[in-house]
Amino acid sequence: MTDVTLRRTQLATPASDEAMMRSAADTDADEVFLDLEDSVAPSAKPDAREPLVNAAREEDWGDTILSFRINGIDTQWWYEDLITVVGEAGAHIDDVIIPKVKSASDIHTVENLLEQIEVNNGLEVGGIGLEPQIEDGEGIHNVHDIAHASDRLSSIIFGPGDYSAAMGTPGLDIGQFPEYPGHYWHHALSECNSAAKSAGLPCLDGPYADIEDAEGFRESAENANMIGCDGKWAIHPSQIEIANEVFAPDPDVAERAQRIVDAYAEAMAEGRGAVSVDGQMVDEATNKMAKEIVDTAEAAGIL
Repeated sequence: MTDVTLRRTQLATPASDEAMMRSAADTDADEVFLDLEDSVAPSAKPDAREPLVNAAREEDWGDTILSFRINGIDTQWWYEDLITVVGEAGAHIDDVIIPKVKSASDIHTVENLLEQIEVNNGLEVGGIGLEPQIEDGEGIHNVHDIAHASDRLSSIIFGPGDYSAAMGTPGLDIGQFPEYPGHYWHHALSECNSAAKSAGLPCLDGPYADIEDAEGFRESAENANMIGCDGKWAIHPSQIEIANEVFAPDPDVAERAQRIVDAYAEAMAEGRGAVSVDGQMVDEATNKMAKEIVDTAEAAGIL
């Protein structure tokens, strides 16, 4: 059985909304993150930590990856975000999302404090992962160094909203540029995905703001999937099923990949250097691609 960890959907949930956090635990999202950053008003940020801790401790998260997003390290809140949540609920937390990461040193800053918190609270040192969010030009410029900054990294996340603001784009709708002649996020997402894959990490696309536009969300997810990204944010439960479908292998493709893997293994066992499947020659590179599809399909329950 494969040990692939799926991150097809990353459901964003405000930590200030107890009802939404309870509901999030019952969804089919591969990962849920409880947010202390953009979805919480500045005046409510300190008070949002306690309900987050309670939700992490009390809800049944099952196999769902549970993470939370701290405020940026250039703010007054991030330090207590990390100390409070990890100190009181660290045994239930899988990952910490770090927004607006500009360089590898940002990762080191969070990692150093996180290790102290783990030690002081009897937690496994290194047991909690880090997920940097790339949201501006400096972050994109340094994304390869960021991806290799720590063994704690669990993914690289692209944040289109703040990235748009940093780049000076004219739009106001996160994730949507229908007038652009092509895929607007192709370069930024490709950079993030290239960096992530060079470090053996999944790459996740950010949100699509129009929750009423299911087809627009699907197109956005498909564009990210074609680049090689492994998943996408959902900002409403209605987006989860679409992303889970888009970022899982097509059943027909998965079945063919399984036949390729089986045929190649048989050929190697018999000392044959090449094999043909469905009239197409299969080499080691093809076999590697097929294995990745098979592993993901098994994790998604397709095979």
